[in-house]
Amino acid sequence: MTEKFEKTIGYRFRNISLLTQAMTHSSYANEHGGNRRTCNERLEFLGDAVLELVSSEVIYANYPEMNEGQMTKFRASIVCEPALAEVARSLGIPDRLLLGKGEEAAGGRLRDSLTSDALEALIGAIYLDGGFEPAERFVKHFIMSGLEKRSLFKDSKTILQERMQEMGLGDPVYEVVSVTGPEHQLVFTVSLKAGDHLKCVAEGRNKKQAEQLAAEQMLTKLEKQ
Repeated sequence: MTEKFEKTIGYRFRNISLLTQAMTHSSYANEHGGNRRTCNERLEFLGDAVLELVSSEVIYANYPEMNEGQMTKFRASIVCEPALAEVARSLGIPDRLLLGKGEEAAGGRLRDSLTSDALEALIGAIYLDGGFEPAERFVKHFIMSGLEKRSLFKDSKTILQERMQEMGLGDPVYEVVSVTGPEHQLVFTVSLKAGDHLKCVAEGRNKKQAEQLAAEQMLTKLEKQ
């Protein structure tokens, strides 16, 4: 099973425990006596950084007509949660996820957030196991190839920023209000301001998710105006 997956992703691990960690959700680690060192959250952090660097370099090299703002929006459409989840599903990552019983029962295996996080963790695991070059090859082959033919997504934050600028409201302002809960199950609360009068608050399991949810709420408010 592992060899088949390694063939699919085009990389063979020297340290197979890194692959296992990349596929281990915090809910599973918590139920089995693990911690942040045994789940994929830290690898996700590392993989996100590698993904941002590689995607930025590819866009810079291949789209010389784009200015900074256009490159930023284009990158956001490529590495946003739904887009990464689509790639993760194409690689069979959801089937390899190790989830806690509660997360499994809640349909976590089908959530874009979990599958996209696991993809980023996989990138981080490849980077630690083999260095930058194989991680770069993985990103370029599976995430950055055929951009013109792929369906690109716009995340809620990007859509909100464009909508607010069209309405003359400036840029959205995000602020982390609080971080609560046990270490393995943190809850981030983020407030979002749009102009002088509109405000909403949302919670997520990380800052990125909370900001996306807040942006979705704000988009709904703007639609009603």
